[in-house]
Formats: sequence, C-alpha cells, structure tokens
Amino acid sequence: MAVNNGDKPTSINDLKPKMALTGVVKKVELFGAFVDVGVGQDGLLHISQLSSERVRNVTDVVKEGQEVNVWVMNVDREKGRFSLTMLPPASLSWDEIQPGAVLTGKVERVERFGAFVNIGAERLGRIHVSELSSDYVRNPEDVVKVGDEVTVKVLKVDPQKRQIDLSIKALETPTATVVEEAEAEDEHIPTAMELALRRAMQGTDLESELARQRSKKRKKGAAVSKQQEDILARTLQQRKR
Repeated sequence: MAVNNGDKPTSINDLKPKMALTGVVKKVELFGAFVDVGVGQDGLLHISQLSSERVRNVTDVVKEGQEVNVWVMNVDREKGRFSLTMLPPASLSWDEIQPGAVLTGKVERVERFGAFVNIGAERLGRIHVSELSSDYVRNPEDVVKVGDEVTVKVLKVDPQKRQIDLSIKALETPTATVVEEAEAEDEHIPTAMELALRRAMQGTDLESELARQRSKKRKKGAAVSKQQEDILARTLQQRKR
C-alpha cells in the first residue's frame, strides 16, 4: 500500500521521482487518467502505467472518483506538469546495475532461448540458455522454473536498449579447477622404503660409473706401455746394425 514520503506535498515543487502518494481520479481519457494528489495540478496517469499487464480500456482499471495509490514518475516544474504510475518503482536504477555485480532475483518467465529474472530493476534481466549452466542445456526448464529464486551475475547493461544480460554459469566453479585440485590431493607421496630404494639405485649407478672410469684408465695405461716397448725394441735393433 502506498504511503506518503514525509510531509504531504502541497505544490508541484514538493514532488520528487518515486514519491508515493494517494490521489483521486478526476478524469478518464482514452490514453489514461488525471489524478488529483493535492498539489493544485492533476498528474497524468498514462494507460501504460496502470498495470504490468496490457490494458485495453482505462476504465477496466480505474474510474472517476476512485482513490488510487500512485508514485511520481517525472516532474516538469517549468511547464507545471508531472506524470504518475500505479506500478511500484524499481528498487534498482540503471546506474545502480553494474557489470560484475552479483544479485538475487526471481524467475518470471522461461522461454526456449533462456529465462527472464526480476532483480528489482525497471526491466527483467535475461539469462541466455548458454549462460544457464556450464553443461549443455537443451531445455531451459531443466535448469530453472518460474518462481525459482536464483543468484546471478550481471554481464552487460544497456540503458538505451533497456536490456540487462545475466548469467548463472559465471558463478559456477570451473570444472578444470576442481579436477586440478583433486589431482593435487591425489599426488603420490613416496614412502620411506621407496626413498631408500631410490638412494640405493643412485649409489649403484655411481659405483658402475666409477668402475667404467677405472677400466678405461687401465686400458689407456696398457696402450702407453706397449707403445714404449715398441720404441725401445726399434732403438736396440738400430744399435746392433
């Protein structure tokens, strides 16, 4: 139920956007109705602001002399005009909705290509089917249903086109990260026996290398001795001649 914000306004200069008021319908037209809220000038309640549903005839919703709860939409003090709405104003303005923000909302509609969520903004936010889950989604209703409360991340905001793109997938923990963490937890830690065996194997390798080096040195020494003997034999033969 609408209530006055602070003191009851007495002139158009006291009106502010989103101000809640109670008024009386003074005149009904095809395009809307004029409502007296006690400021000396009637405010316009356009047919599009009578209900969230489509309205064919203004008299289907309001009639002359009826008391209504309304909110101030816009105020033009220079021209002495102001517009009203029977639709509760959005709790979030376009400036308050920023990419990266995490919000909670209720699913209002589910379509073949995605779902629409009420996050308290002037327009419903859209979650494309590709942003419902990191898994393949054939039917959006397999993931969300009308009335579900969901936590979403704002991907993109376009005030001019009045569009808000949301995502549930962006808040999921990446599968790769989970797998890596699981693999890290399962990493094999060698036992004391395995460590001792590794050291023994390394020691064996060192001993084998040392043996190869000694054998190589002995062979080289033998070759040098043979060469010296040959030189000595040739020298003796030359002296005998």
